[in-house]
Amino acid sequence: MDKTTRHNKAMAKQKVAVDEGIAKADIERGVSVLLTGDGKGKTSSAFGMAMRALGYGQQVGIVQFIKGVQASGEELYIKSAHPEVTLYQMGTGFTWDTQDREGDIAAAKQTWEQARAMLKDSSYDLVVLDELTYMLAFDYLPEADVLSAIRERPVSQSVVVTGRGGGQALREIMDTVSEVKEVKHAYRAGIMARKGVDY
Repeated sequence: MDKTTRHNKAMAKQKVAVDEGIAKADIERGVSVLLTGDGKGKTSSAFGMAMRALGYGQQVGIVQFIKGVQASGEELYIKSAHPEVTLYQMGTGFTWDTQDREGDIAAAKQTWEQARAMLKDSSYDLVVLDELTYMLAFDYLPEADVLSAIRERPVSQSVVVTGRGGGQALREIMDTVSEVKEVKHAYRAGIMARKGVDY
């Protein structure tokens, strides 16, 4: 059997498997996605999903925990090109910079109220909760409240959560969990963070 014939047979077999998988997926509802792991690209992926939703004219809400002191390219783009997107940032910066646990907890709770309101609002097709996992890992927010709000959101609403960790309970309630693994990072070789690539 020549290479072309083998390839065609393999692709025909793969098509059958793909078609069977598509036929079995018959539940129409929003999905919950967790983007976690120690690698780069979790926030970028979430913003990519936001852009995809915007491409279909969907309503998007974005809440960023931790970030918000230094402007990012995503923030600048959303504010200039898509002012219809609701973007709320905790604005305290990284917790390891503030070193103010009580202040960070207060800011996290205030930011969570914005997120909770979006998770109750059926007009949002997609809600991005960027770096929410840290709020659970640092015990800034009650885990039960966060999990309940994600589970009880409107049936057609999708939610994307990003950040390292977050705990097993969060992983269990999410429909899709993707782990971004760091294999190599320019920062570890002494290369400065690059505008347009890293922020």
